[in-house]
Amino acid sequence: MKNNKIFVACDSTNISKIKNIINKTKNSKLIIGYKFGLEFLNSKKGRNFISNLKNEIIFADLKLHDIPNTCVSTIKAIKDLKINYLTIHISSGLKALSSAKKASGRIKLIGVTVLTSLDNKALKEIGFNKDVKKLVLHQAKLAAKAKLDAIVCSAQEVNLVKKVFKKEIITPGIRFDNSKNDQKRIMTPKQAYNNGSDWLVIGRPITKGNIKKNINNLLNHLNQ
Repeated sequence: MKNNKIFVACDSTNISKIKNIINKTKNSKLIIGYKFGLEFLNSKKGRNFISNLKNEIIFADLKLHDIPNTCVSTIKAIKDLKINYLTIHISSGLKALSSAKKASGRIKLIGVTVLTSLDNKALKEIGFNKDVKKLVLHQAKLAAKAKLDAIVCSAQEVNLVKKVFKKEIITPGIRFDNSKNDQKRIMTPKQAYNNGSDWLVIGRPITKGNIKKNINNLLNHLNQ
């Protein structure tokens, strides 16, 4: 149980809410990190808040997706924040991935595969001719070639990704029940860990409502 690692998705721009999430998710039975996305990192007080956080595992979910020079420049611009993890879309291409990895230094660079809000129908609408699993596998091979530190993928694809990518695997789309919300490819925490996920990203199932109760529900779920 103590090896189970969770990134709590702090999806708010309200500093008081974020402080409450951090305070109430502290737990000796789990390794907890905190994921901050574009919403928070682009907010007026967000950057300053993160720069003052001490002794926390910080995941900056910027999902960089740009030309190599812009990706590198962005990484250099946020190094003062002392973040631990940073996301980049694998679809940015090998040169952008390799350049970003070179610039990342101590920051662990995470390659984002197919978003968990997408399914095969959505991929066809975008213009991809591969199904989800084939595209994720292709992207995982590219991430390995670029020597990225981790991959974000659905828990449903972890077994596939592990065949070609041997580092950390981080999985969003985690639900305690069948409530999908805006996600398409979901799993429960226990299913995800059993599939081989290293980190789970969990937002609303923890942060909505009674946070301490939700953490206890998660621990009970994992103990079943």
